[in-house]
Formats: sequence, C-alpha cells, structure tokens
Amino acid sequence: MKIIILSLFIFATQTLPAQDTLKILQYNLLNYGNYTSYCTTSNNNINDKDEYIRTIIEYAKPDIFTVNEISSSDSIHQRLLDNDLNVNGINYYRKANFIKIADSYLVNMLYYNWQKLELHSHTIAQSYIRDIDVYKLYYRSDDLVIGDTTFVICIVAHLKSSGGANNENKRRDMVYNAMNYLNDYDDSNNYLFMGDFNVYSSSEPAYQLLTNYTNPELNFYDPIDTPGDWNNNYTFRFVHTQSTHDTQNGCASYSGMDDRFDFILLSDNIMQGFMDVEYIEGSYTTIGQDGLHFDNAINSNPENISAPSNVIEALFGNSDHLPISIMLKVNKTLGISNHEYSLFSEITFKNPVSETLGLSIQAKTNSNVNIKLMDIRGKCVFSDEVKVSAGQNHFNYNLSKLTAGIYFGIFTDGNNNSIVKKIVKR
Repeated sequence: MKIIILSLFIFATQTLPAQDTLKILQYNLLNYGNYTSYCTTSNNNINDKDEYIRTIIEYAKPDIFTVNEISSSDSIHQRLLDNDLNVNGINYYRKANFIKIADSYLVNMLYYNWQKLELHSHTIAQSYIRDIDVYKLYYRSDDLVIGDTTFVICIVAHLKSSGGANNENKRRDMVYNAMNYLNDYDDSNNYLFMGDFNVYSSSEPAYQLLTNYTNPELNFYDPIDTPGDWNNNYTFRFVHTQSTHDTQNGCASYSGMDDRFDFILLSDNIMQGFMDVEYIEGSYTTIGQDGLHFDNAINSNPENISAPSNVIEALFGNSDHLPISIMLKVNKTLGISNHEYSLFSEITFKNPVSETLGLSIQAKTNSNVNIKLMDIRGKCVFSDEVKVSAGQNHFNYNLSKLTAGIYFGIFTDGNNNSIVKKIVKR
C-alpha cells in the first residue's frame, strides 16, 4: 500500500504544469494628453500626470496595462510608454499598434510586458460612438518552438457616459455590436472584457448583455460577484471606482466615491482555467479603495492606508477613476531561458516541508521580493514582501498551520519577473 501511495504522489507532482502569473491593470486616465475647455494645462497638466502614472505603475507593476481616455495621437501613446512605463531601468514594456475608426478624440490603448507576452493582433469590435478594441496576446511559453502557446484576449471599452434611458440604450448598442463581433470571431477563448462601462447598476441592458448573452459560451463573469444598484449606494462602498474627488477642480467629476463604473469581467474559460489561464481567487482589487470614503475624496479623512500615501495622492491627482487589477495564473513555462531578465540567480529550499520553510534566495542585485504561497485552487494562503541584497539571502517561514498538500510559491522581483516553485507540505 505504501508503494502505491508513493507512486501516485510522484505521478501527481511530476504531472503538475509549470505556472507563471500575469497581473492585469485597467485604468481610465482622464484625458491624458488631451486638453479641452474644462481639462486644461492648469488642472490636468500632462507633466503632472506623467509623475502620477509613474508612481502608480511602479506600485502596481502590471504585465498588461489597458487604458481609457488617452488622446488619439499616437505620439501621446508613445509618450506614456517612454515617460511612465519604461523608466528607472525598466525597458520591457511595449504598446499595441494604434488603429482608429470612430470619430472620437479619446481612445483606448494597451501596453504589455514583452518578456512574457507578445501582441498577436489588434482589431476593432465596433465603432459606434467610440471604438471597442480587441487585443489578442499570446504567452511566450517554451512550447512556442512546437507551434503551441496560450492566448489572452483583452476587449477594452469606454461606453457612453451619463444617466437616462437614451444613454443606457447607447451603451447597450455598443455592447451588442461588440458581442456579435465576438460571436463571429471566436466564442471559445480566454477573454477579458474591461474598461469604463459607465453603468449605474447590474440591471442595465449593457451589463445584462455582457453577463447573459444569447450564446452562453460568451457570457462574462464578475470575479467578485457583486451585482446590484451601485450608484450612490453605501452597501457597495468597497467596489466604487469613481470619483476620487469631492470638490470641483474643473476637470474631474467631484461626487466622491459613489459609482462602480470600471470593470474587468472574465470569460468562463478564465474563471474555470479551462485553457491554461485562470483567475487567482481574491486578486480582484480596486487600487486605493478602502471602503471608508463613500461620497468623499480618497485622500480625505480618515487616512487611506489601502496603498502607500504617495500612491493615494497620485491616484487623486491623476484621474477621477480608480484602477482595477487582477492576477491570472498561466499553466505554461516561460520560454526565456534561465529567466535571463530575472534579478534572481537561484531560489532554493528543501522539499517536502514539515513546519518551517527555509528559503535561500541568490540575488543578482539589491531588490524587493514579493513572496506569495498559493494552494492548488489558486487561493493565496500566505504573502510577504522582503528586501534582498546582492548575494545569498535566507528567510524562514512557519507553515505549521497549513494543511498537507501541494502549494506554489510565486517569487516576484523588483522588475516584475516571477518565478514559480512547487512546495510540498507534509
């Protein structure tokens, strides 16, 4: 009997796929690079916004960054890439090629970590009022050499704003066009439908089309499963994404935090992990939202400690929206040999672990390291952030309270490169 159990254990551990993670960030930038009669050089200056966005990106460290309300000038898209993303020694971000059909001065854009991903294609799903963009990316896995990989498709939308039946119907029509496009495009893939939806409740026609489409293969799901009448409703204070301001500055809306306009919805394939990409439970985050600033600015009293103070001030200064982030796990092995861009030389520990996990991290340079321990369902059971110095670093963690089983340690360096290690707890 012991031999059979041992054989089954070896088979199970050897057949588990390698894993990596992707962090997704969606953000309405509020007229980035676009000046109007109300958003001007004095209340929405692009130089100030660059500083704010740099702070937010340094904190969030996304692998995919999708934005709304950026100027339709491609030079502005390049400016954001050069001034806010590829800075302070980082050079791994790329942007999508820009295409535009709708006659709108505000557009969407996607930026991505090319060490992990490559852009396969960019198309327009519909162009009524504003373009809804479809960005298809593939993961740079080691099985690309045999013509195999996995795809992530980001559908980025900025739906018609304002209340009333007429605007609700316009939002519905935009989504209807996009869903019909996806139905003809491919109804079985790893989809994220994301952006500023401008909906006031989950009963709105646009939201219902997204979550209850005629082709159930294309239904989208809210990872935090929080339907309801979100507008100015205290019950939903933890999920509101607008407005970061409660006083008028001429550019930003100023009703305080009382609307859930911004979303990342996921296809069933991602929710269930059917196609090598799976949502990490509990990772959906509205950055800067602490639930304590309903109808108030995010930097008003009481102190907002949901993020560092400089990040809170950057969120307040840059936009009237808060960004949304999620984490995905990818059941593939990154194809860059020996993690050549990683700041780690080696991460070692003894397997299996009984009570204490003794980590040894060999670092190429000084860096912060984020450590997460995930169970096989994708739930984070432990996290820590440590500083390492160039050379050998040792850390001990008490895992005695964890149940026996298989876990995955995700080690992310200061360049946002992740290494995944299997940990067996006995």
